[in-house]
Amino acid sequence: MKLVIMIPCLNEEKTLPIVLKSIPKKIPGIDKIDILLIDDGSTDKTIQVAKKLGVKNFLYHTKNQGLSKSFKHGLFRSLELGADIIVLTEGDNQYPQEKIPELIKPILDNKADLVIGDRQTHKIKHFSWSKKMFQKLGTGVLNFAANSDIPDAISGFRAYSKLAAIQLNPIADYSWATETTIQASQKKHKIVILPIKTNPKLRDSRQFKSSWQHIRKSAPTIIRAFIMYRPYAFFFSIGFIQLVIGLIPMINFINIAINHHQKAFGPHHLQSLLIGSIFIFASFISFALGIIADLIRINRIILEDSLEIIKKDHLKVKD
Repeated sequence: MKLVIMIPCLNEEKTLPIVLKSIPKKIPGIDKIDILLIDDGSTDKTIQVAKKLGVKNFLYHTKNQGLSKSFKHGLFRSLELGADIIVLTEGDNQYPQEKIPELIKPILDNKADLVIGDRQTHKIKHFSWSKKMFQKLGTGVLNFAANSDIPDAISGFRAYSKLAAIQLNPIADYSWATETTIQASQKKHKIVILPIKTNPKLRDSRQFKSSWQHIRKSAPTIIRAFIMYRPYAFFFSIGFIQLVIGLIPMINFINIAINHHQKAFGPHHLQSLLIGSIFIFASFISFALGIIADLIRINRIILEDSLEIIKKDHLKVKD
């Protein structure tokens, strides 16, 4: 059983030694532990430090591509290295690497496809009250979109089984955790939560400067995933609202036409009739888009099944 630990890095020469030294050297049930360092365009001595500390597997981005691309490329490279389990941590030492044995245990016991470290953000002292509030709000929205119940959906401390990693198809340029959490939920992966305590803060986040920026960048990913995996819920909800709004003036017009025939064709009522007709027409468009989006969803499932077969063939994985 082989474990590959992915560490995306961007100028982490100061914190990387702490991360590498805290990674367990032996774990029960694991025959071999490999570390894969994803260099996302570092300009400091991150690579030299990693090599000095014994890291042998590297994936290089000559230009900074962001954490989402680092995760995507690192995930596939980990599979090419023969990983049976893949753990993701970060080079800033935010996460407790000594918890890796507990993180992977549910997968070793065949009780999970994905294990997510719950940072228990409400207990993190250096998080402001507004950041805690936005984290809770964002996780709630994500759980609604994914139809899941995950307390810390954007945590970057995770473990994936080989099959779960093969079945993931991240495409977003930002917020990989959000996207892959939704994908895992929709693919019916067994998700287990491990409560963890984060390490003391060593530097500010480089992913976003404020909670508002994070929300602005994450929102398209959540909306896209919601439309992609639950098109009926998205478009039919919009269509139903439009239909109700459109029917109100229509019913009012019919009522006036029956009871007060002469007043029904006044300019005010005709405007209401026109507005109602527009909303009803828009509702039918939404219903039609929902049907089309669902057909696209079905086509995506077929394509992902085909892609899974291609990946298994490339990686020489047998069911």
